[in-house]
Amino acid sequence: MELLRDTRRMTGISCVVCLLTLSYIHTLTEADTEASCVVLKSCILPCSFQGGAEVVVHWFQGTGKTPVHSYYHNQDQLARQDQRFRGRTSLFKDQISRGNASLQLTGVEVQDRGRYNCHTSTISGNKDSFINLKVDAPVAEVDIQKVENRITCSSEGIYPEPELTWSTSPPSSVTFKNTTTVRETEQQLYNISGSLILSDSGTDVAYSCNISTRRNKRRATLRHPPPIIASSTDTTIPCSVSDTSLMVFSLVWRFNHSQIILNQAGANVSHSVSEEWRQQVKGVSESGGLMLQDLSWKQEGMYTCELSNPEETYVTNTFLRIEKVSRTGVTGIIVAVVVGVIVVVLLTGLILYCKSKRRGTRPEMVL
Repeated sequence: MELLRDTRRMTGISCVVCLLTLSYIHTLTEADTEASCVVLKSCILPCSFQGGAEVVVHWFQGTGKTPVHSYYHNQDQLARQDQRFRGRTSLFKDQISRGNASLQLTGVEVQDRGRYNCHTSTISGNKDSFINLKVDAPVAEVDIQKVENRITCSSEGIYPEPELTWSTSPPSSVTFKNTTTVRETEQQLYNISGSLILSDSGTDVAYSCNISTRRNKRRATLRHPPPIIASSTDTTIPCSVSDTSLMVFSLVWRFNHSQIILNQAGANVSHSVSEEWRQQVKGVSESGGLMLQDLSWKQEGMYTCELSNPEETYVTNTFLRIEKVSRTGVTGIIVAVVVGVIVVVLLTGLILYCKSKRRGTRPEMVL
């Protein structure tokens, strides 16, 4: 009877030890971790484990467990790696022994989004970590232009699908018809464009196009002030905004929408002038105004100032009209010079006559 009790006691202890051992070596699973990456950039998917000997690391994507990266026998094992990840993945090998199995992914694509499984194994046990990867392609640039009564706004290479809205400053009662088009590319990125058809184009109204996604937003504002009339002497075409945040800006001046006059990469950076405009460009004002000199009819046209910071682009289109010197004006100048010369001659003769009279000399009469 006593022997039976001892046997049962030993059996119970063995079961407890077995359960403890199984609980130690079973595969551990943690809650999902969120990671965010930007298209075409590098990104790190975090994964940690209890370091040990004989480390095995497997990275998979999705429910189908697409092979992303494998490591065992102290080296990468990429024979089964999915073709889409070739040359784009790596581990921090000098940190694996310390429990870091994080994956570095380069040249991020929209297709990389989704759930990843990081499986690690040592002689001490196994562990599964899950990472939800979000991919973004932020709004980088917004292009805004005006042709006749139509304003167009566009941006490319965005993810996820962006939104486009319009506003005016000051708020305007002008009615306009707007249309927006969104297209998806083969890379699963989005191109968006919108246009306004104005019924009444007021020069005192600034039109703003706002394009936004979950990661960022950018605004482009277009202003079309009245034309400037200048002669062949010096003149300045203004480029100023009320928003002080644009004090840290990049600046581009263009002629007739295409020809670049000058570039300035920042508020404290010297501007560079294109070869064709070095004779006419005198400098740039503190607010970005273009100072010109030695103008001729060749410089008459549309001048576009584009101020940009990481959140906004401000575009000003100003038409410069060169005032021609008329022939009437030239004739008047010549006449004025001739009259001046005659007056000087007469005054000189009068002065000489007066001097001779005071001396009492008079020309003798010739009989």
